[in-house]
This record gives sequence, structure tokens and C-alpha cells, in this order.
Amino acid sequence: MSIQLLKSTAVVGGSTLLSRILGFIRDMVIAQAFGAGLAADTFFVAFKIPNFLRRLFAEGAFSQAFVPVFSSYVVSKDLIETKTLIDRVTGTLGIVLLFVTGLGIVGAPLLVIIFAPGFVKDLDQYKLAIKLLQITFPYLFFISLTALAAGILNTYKRFSVPAITPIFLNITLIISALWIAPTLTTPIIALAWGVFFAGLIQLLFQIPFLRQLKFLPKPYFAWKDTGVQKIFTLMLPAIIGSSVSQINLLVDTILASFLTTGSISWLYYGDRLVEFPLGVFGIALSTVILPTLSEKYSKDSPRDFSHTLDWALRWACLISIPAAIGLALLATPIITTLFYHGEFGKHDVIMTVYSLIAYCFGLAPFILIKILASGFYARQDTKTPMKIGIISMVSNIILNIILMFPLAHVGLALATSLSAWLNATLLLIYLKRRSIYIPQPKWFLLGAQITIASSLMAFFILWKNSSLVDWIQWNLTSRIEHLLILISLAMAIYLISLLLVGVKPKMLIMNKYNNSYI
Repeated sequence: MSIQLLKSTAVVGGSTLLSRILGFIRDMVIAQAFGAGLAADTFFVAFKIPNFLRRLFAEGAFSQAFVPVFSSYVVSKDLIETKTLIDRVTGTLGIVLLFVTGLGIVGAPLLVIIFAPGFVKDLDQYKLAIKLLQITFPYLFFISLTALAAGILNTYKRFSVPAITPIFLNITLIISALWIAPTLTTPIIALAWGVFFAGLIQLLFQIPFLRQLKFLPKPYFAWKDTGVQKIFTLMLPAIIGSSVSQINLLVDTILASFLTTGSISWLYYGDRLVEFPLGVFGIALSTVILPTLSEKYSKDSPRDFSHTLDWALRWACLISIPAAIGLALLATPIITTLFYHGEFGKHDVIMTVYSLIAYCFGLAPFILIKILASGFYARQDTKTPMKIGIISMVSNIILNIILMFPLAHVGLALATSLSAWLNATLLLIYLKRRSIYIPQPKWFLLGAQITIASSLMAFFILWKNSSLVDWIQWNLTSRIEHLLILISLAMAIYLISLLLVGVKPKMLIMNKYNNSYI
């Protein structure tokens, strides 16, 4: 089972890797065209609001509520009942989304005040933000239905199609920035329309694959249906529990709108880089294990359930700890290589480096939260993560207020990381206290092995890395060459060090007969 999970994770992670690479190209293009000024700040807010709601309702709360219920139907119901559930969920969700989208477009002026109150002091920026938001908001409708389709495909282990789908957002925005923006009086509007059409394209892309499974929905509004009621009941608390990190990042954006111009962009680019390992591995792993955990819960296999969680957590630690250390130590070369072009200057590089380092401190808990929360959602328990999420959000707000005055935008990023550690710790405590998760032996040994290997990698990076002055003086080709060599050698040193301290690949594969590690 663990080999299949690992293969599925590799498929999702590989597809996500391609998407993230295109995402970096997208960000490079946007940074070069718009820098970190007023237009860029305004677009990032207009994109962040529907994108935030997408992660809240689509990839977050809805997916976490839908997949476990849908999995239980697949296990215990016949094909007709399962198809009926899909039809009714699609119709009901579609109506709700249409209503929310309409409210968002009409209420755009109020939403901008709520999510970026600092924009009000500049009337031109405020009006531009409203216009951009009204164009981007329908993205929520399209992408939420896309998430429904992805939930169906993932349950049937068709992981590659949903993983590839986000690529279309990056391609569309690159085209908009390079070829459409220069033709418009207000170039930044091209990016807003790029977001709109990207959502539509992603939804249309899923349709042929749903038809192959014979699950292409025939939408039917049925709010009182038992399955629909159960999904939406589970969804309400999951809105908070599964999206705490995104809510905290949104709070960062709100507070950053009061800081120096560029603060929102510096936080955005820092977060984007942390999202790379988080998406390639963390989200990929949680996406793969949720249907498996849901299936094991439906079949009443608590031992298998716990072992699957343990397996996922070991892999999360093996990847997240060196990724956080490497990303923090290579922040300057990475930011310079990706974004030091056009309107994005040296000061922007330095400020973004600071935010990235602060976010790196939270990379490990960001990934762990995805996995630990799946342990609750697979059991159709959305209330516990919600309670823990509320505690985390309150702590984030308090830390934001404390840290933003002495550290500006860096304090906001650091507060998000600290609250993520609190969130992950509480999730783990509750899982262990309820005996849902029982750690397998040799965790202390694995921790020591990861620490030694990560330390050797860190020493190498510190030894071979160059100064900001050097990175800025080199041309783009030289930067890319130096960066690729540094990353490749750092990864090689980490992997070789793991082998030398005794971590063997077969130790991370579960024996399907007794659920012990080989």
C-alpha cells in the first residue's frame, strides 16, 4: 500500500512541480513587468481574495468534507446512489457559488475595504482594486466546481489530472502579462482577465475525464438530500480548520496594506516560494492520503489508519526540514535569480528575502498541518481542527500586532510561521490523546538522522554561497547556472548523508502484511 501511495504522491508532486516551475516563470514575468509597486500590490489583493475563498471553500473545506463522504458512498453504496450524490452536490454547490459570486461582484467596494483597508487612502488605487476584483471574482465559481471534479477523480485514484490542471492558470497569466497587457491602457487589467479565463479553462479540462468515469454531473439542486446535508454540515467547521494558514496569510495582507508600498508584494513573493515545496510535496501527500485514510476509516481499520498517518509524517519530516533550511539559506540567490529584473530592484530583493526567511520557519508545520488535519477529516471530524484553527488564528493576530511594529512585513510573516507551529502541535496532541495516531518506533533516531544530514547540507551552502553583490552583478544565465549547481549539490549532500547515517529507502516502506516498516 505504501509503495502505491508513494507512486501516487510522486505523480501528484511531479505534476505540481511542473505547475510551480511555470508559476515561478509567471511571477518572474509579472515582477519584470510591474515590479512591486502600486499596480502589482493592487492586483495581488484582487487575486488573493477569490483565491483565498477558493482555498477556503474548494481545496480546503469542501474537499475535506466531500472526499470522506463520497468515499463512504463508493465503499457502501451502489453506482446509482453514488452518481445521484454527485448530481445533487454539483447542483447545490453551483447555486451557492452563483449566489456568492454575485455578492462578491456587487460587494467589491466593501471587500476591498475589508481586505485592504490601507487602499482607501489612495482613491485611484481603491477604484482600480474594485475593478480588478470584479473581474477576478468569478474565478471562485469555476475553480470550486473544478475542485469538486478533482475530489471525484482523486477518490478513484486518478490523481494526475487534478494535479496538472493548475498549469493552465500559470500559462494564461504568462500570456496575459506578455502579450495582452502591453495593448491595454491599464496593463494590469490583463492579469485580472487572465485569472477569469484560467478558472473557466481549468473546469472545462476536467469534463472529459469525468465522462470517462461515467460521473459527468447532471446538476440538480437538492439542499435537503442526506448526503448533501452531511457534506455541507462537515464543511462549515472545516472552513476554519482546513484553511488556517490561508486565513493567516490574508490577515498578513490586510495589515501589510498599512505598511510601506511594496510590502504586500514582498510578502506575496516570499509566500510563493514557500508554496513550492508545500505544494510539490505537502499538498501532494495530503491529497493522496485523504482518500486512503477515508477508505480505511469506512472499513473500520484503525491500525492501518494510524500506520498510514505515521508513514506520511515520516516522509513529511524527511522533506520539509531540509527544504526549509535550504530555502532560507538560499533565499538571496533564489530571489535575485527569479525576480531581479525590470521594475523589481535591489531593495525589493532584500525585503523579499527577509519575508521568505520568516516564512521558511513555518514550512515544516505548514506541511504537517495538511497531513495531521487529514487524520481528522477522513474520520468526518471537522470540529476538532476548527477549534484548534481558531486558537491558531487568535495567536496569529496577537503575534501580528506584537511583531509588525518592530519588524514591519517580516513580523507578519514570522507571526504566521509561529502560529503554524502551534496549530500543528495541537493537532498532533489531539490525535495521540484519542489514540487515533500511535507513533511507530524509532522516531527519535529518524529525527537525529535528519538533523545530521540537514546540518551537513547547511554547512555546504554557507561555505559555497556568494554575497548579494555577486548575485546582482552576474547576468541571468550565470545566476541560473550557479543556483542550479548549488541546489543540486545541496540535495546530493543531504541524500548521501541520510544514507551514511543509516536511512535506507526500504525503511520508509510499510510491510502490507503486518503494517511494520521493512
